[in-house]
Amino acid sequence: MNVMFLGTGAGIPAKTRNVTSIALQLLEERQAVWLFDCGEATQHQILHTSIKPRRIEKIFITHLHGDHIYGLPGLISSRSFQGGEDILTIYGPRGVEEFVRTALAISQSHLTYPLEFVEIENGTVFEDTQFKVVVKKLEHGIASYGYRVIEKDLPGVLLVNKLKEQSIKPGPIYQKIKAGQKVELEDGTVVNGNDFLGPKLKGRIVTILGDTRYTRDSIELAHEADLLIHEATFSEGDEKLAYDYFHSTTKQAAMIAKQSNAKKLILTHISSRYQSEDDFTKLVKEAQALFPLTYLAEDFMLVEVPKSRE
Repeated sequence: MNVMFLGTGAGIPAKTRNVTSIALQLLEERQAVWLFDCGEATQHQILHTSIKPRRIEKIFITHLHGDHIYGLPGLISSRSFQGGEDILTIYGPRGVEEFVRTALAISQSHLTYPLEFVEIENGTVFEDTQFKVVVKKLEHGIASYGYRVIEKDLPGVLLVNKLKEQSIKPGPIYQKIKAGQKVELEDGTVVNGNDFLGPKLKGRIVTILGDTRYTRDSIELAHEADLLIHEATFSEGDEKLAYDYFHSTTKQAAMIAKQSNAKKLILTHISSRYQSEDDFTKLVKEAQALFPLTYLAEDFMLVEVPKSRE
């Protein structure tokens, strides 16, 4: 599991930052990519990466401001020409389906795959045997949501040495034991696969928030997250500006990370008013003063979310 930042700017593109899009790459877990927001030129950004549009399984939209959705029609259309055949599900606030279907209809775009929409509200919007996605409404000028992606706990590693000690030879039986099944051996003995597994691997949590003022709902979404991705549109000194435009400062993002006991914070959605390396250094240091494990996102930055043991 890793996160790639395809766009880290706010409002309009800048020379070094495209507008917002984040790819959660789940290639090992499910051979898929989940996209969070799809600002203008997202598909151009993807061309500079190893991401395959046909691997994009789900797109989660935080809110319907243009810098978060204007790339949707182009990416959706291009996916048809790039081997896309599997269903693509788009999650987002009310209006996202109308926006996409209108753009596709007027441009007479034909898709080679089914398109599904899920209108989100507070609560669980997706769950299967591997993952659960929970959303909460944040505080912005229009309906804006944050996503909490929860990986379910994984079985522990197979204790091969313990199997060999009991003269259980390698073979297809190992797969059944690794799955925690009860298996009958050649001599009639029945063993419980769970007895030959190490401690469970604790599932990871990634929290990706849309545009928002400081709000306690963000703390709940980020509770003990392995990775928190929070907008930091403005510097600490521009707190009034952030409030007036329904955004957060670097310090406010750090407060959310600290209060939620997150493990790591990455700041994104940076205003184009900040352009120099000195500006960027200042922004990240403001947050690090309160939450040391803070990093400033850059376009094409890749962040691994490692597994951890209980």
